[in-house]
Amino acid sequence: MAEKRIEEIGKVKLDYSRYPGEDFYSEGAMEDELLDIAKSRTAAEYERIIEERRVWPILYHLSPLRENIVDWIPMDKDAKVLEVGSGCGAITGALSRKAGTVTCLELSRKRSLINAYRHRECGNVTIRVGNFRDIEPELPADFDYICLIGVFEYGQAYMGGDRPFEDYLKRLMAHLAPGGRIVIAIENRYGLKYFAGCREDHLGTYFSGIENYASGGDVRTFGRGGLESIFGRCGAGEWHFYYPYPDYKFMTSLYSDEYLPKKGELFNNKRNFDRSRMQLFNEKNAFDGLVEEGLFPVFSNSYLAVIGEGFDTKFVKYSNDRAPEYAIRTEISESREASGDRGLTVRKSPMTRAAAAHVRGMEAAYESLTERYRGGRLSVNACELAETEGTVEARFEYVEGVPLLEVMDGCLERGDTEAFRRLFRQFAERVGYNSDYPASDFDLVFGNVLIRPRPGKDGGLEGFLEGEWTLIDYEWTFGKPMDTRRLAFRAAYWYLLEDERRNKIGLDWILRECAMTEKDVKEFWEEEGEFQRFVTGNRCSMAEMREKIGCAIMNPQDWLDRYQDSEDVNRVQIYEDRGQGYSEEDSYFVRDAYQGDWLIELELQVSGEVEMLRIDPGMYPCMVKIAEMTFNGEAVPLHKRKLLYANGRIVKPPRGKGAKDERDCPSIVFPTEDPNINIGLKELKRREENLLRARIEIVRMPLAMARDLT
Repeated sequence: MAEKRIEEIGKVKLDYSRYPGEDFYSEGAMEDELLDIAKSRTAAEYERIIEERRVWPILYHLSPLRENIVDWIPMDKDAKVLEVGSGCGAITGALSRKAGTVTCLELSRKRSLINAYRHRECGNVTIRVGNFRDIEPELPADFDYICLIGVFEYGQAYMGGDRPFEDYLKRLMAHLAPGGRIVIAIENRYGLKYFAGCREDHLGTYFSGIENYASGGDVRTFGRGGLESIFGRCGAGEWHFYYPYPDYKFMTSLYSDEYLPKKGELFNNKRNFDRSRMQLFNEKNAFDGLVEEGLFPVFSNSYLAVIGEGFDTKFVKYSNDRAPEYAIRTEISESREASGDRGLTVRKSPMTRAAAAHVRGMEAAYESLTERYRGGRLSVNACELAETEGTVEARFEYVEGVPLLEVMDGCLERGDTEAFRRLFRQFAERVGYNSDYPASDFDLVFGNVLIRPRPGKDGGLEGFLEGEWTLIDYEWTFGKPMDTRRLAFRAAYWYLLEDERRNKIGLDWILRECAMTEKDVKEFWEEEGEFQRFVTGNRCSMAEMREKIGCAIMNPQDWLDRYQDSEDVNRVQIYEDRGQGYSEEDSYFVRDAYQGDWLIELELQVSGEVEMLRIDPGMYPCMVKIAEMTFNGEAVPLHKRKLLYANGRIVKPPRGKGAKDERDCPSIVFPTEDPNINIGLKELKRREENLLRARIEIVRMPLAMARDLT
């Protein structure tokens, strides 16, 4: 056995006895920057550094959300853990807090130093630096957990041979204590995101895993069947699969075979932080179909596989992308009752010391809301507090039922908007009961209400309308009355925003139903902004982080639209009204009007008989800016009444007598595939023959966005 060479950084020990003397892989200058951060900054500063640097490696290595993948595992405080491929320590800290001892294996000395410096206060961590094959024979056979987080796919490079992955696991299994577990987090090569246009995580190429890695390479991910085949050939007697969503890197939810996702839950799919991607279809809609067909386990983006006994935890949701005082974990777990029966329990736990007060407030919220709705038709899921090992958790009954959100989606899918409206009115009536009472749940959205249909109604609409409605999540309850109209509008707004298919109900109807004025909407936005800042502590969301890093989402349909024939969408149609109204017979196309994708230039000969001129700038929802318009060489005074009409909203009318510069040019948003601009020529000085020139800037928009702006 080689002589040990030990370096101590704080309380962490680094063992170089099997280090070959050089690092065989590196991220170069980025690792130098990470080492400097680990040496000179505290973990509390990482969020700010991530937001300032706006680069993938900093986010990937330093984000606290990386720990979610192991945070939920119920380890004993004296557990012995082996972390293979510990890298820069993204999960080492979480393991150290949960277990008795943590032994890390890492080939790179530079990454091991980063890990050691960032966790220098963890006296139960030892990092062994070197090749797995050299260190493995020296490891003891008493580990309770062996963790391979984003590591198993490199088994071929580690081991070589004909069956590298089986050999890899067999070696690891020999180091487990009786009853020990191997925990593997890995991408699913058949994850839905790869079909939808995300690149393979390791190779950066499209469809590599789906095509069975036909181009070669050392990295291999697997589908569930492939992993199970490997486990079986290794002699593993028991294994269990869990499903991190959106993936294991920045997991926000974890599902199991006993608790699979429901329709409408999987909508957070734009997570390409490392590189650009295509968007070939709507992943939320596809996930909804897979959930209905029972195929989610096949197409989950990632797996967390446990070789050994499973866990009582069946579902976990993380809300730790918030301000520290509101960072919590929600889990649904199986528990044994005094009678010996097993049932499900919901628990909410603080993830920081500061969040303990927030969790304690949930019991008070339950009591105040119960009092408010006493005598009404909205039940509140019971909450009680339990002190566990110096911290607190809020425990709730697991309520069976159908989410109101799912019932509403069903109505819209059937085209039954009247049923949707009845459900919405029922929602507003029930949540608005006793509205003067000083207790209101600000986040009372459709997904937080479960319905148990009235027996004997066969699950039809009347069964849901007359059933028992239960509020299951009410952590944002405040001790004051709130305007029921605003709360109902907020629930409907976020419902519509999550899925464009829901727009068939129309935001205008919601506004009318809630009697929301323009002033009310403005106040709603101000209040909503304040609430989001209150919850997040002004931290950058992961969606905002993706945009700041700058990884594009490319829609091939846009490419097709860009290059398709001008007879389709990139064409300008002109209608002339000579006092009899517009007609197709009196219209024509200006085929060469588009000067690129975003600029239209027109030069039109107009008869003096034409009273109104209509310009259709395209065949899609869009925003246009009339940068310039002249009639017989004179600027058209677009500010005059009865001169400019449009079937969109003029969002920035001109300020003066004609467009003198771009600040005076009107912009118009068109929430329609048939936008038109109407010019009243009777208001202008006409000749027998006239010349109208126009320069119009145009930008395509998603229909939902255009509707929001109008």
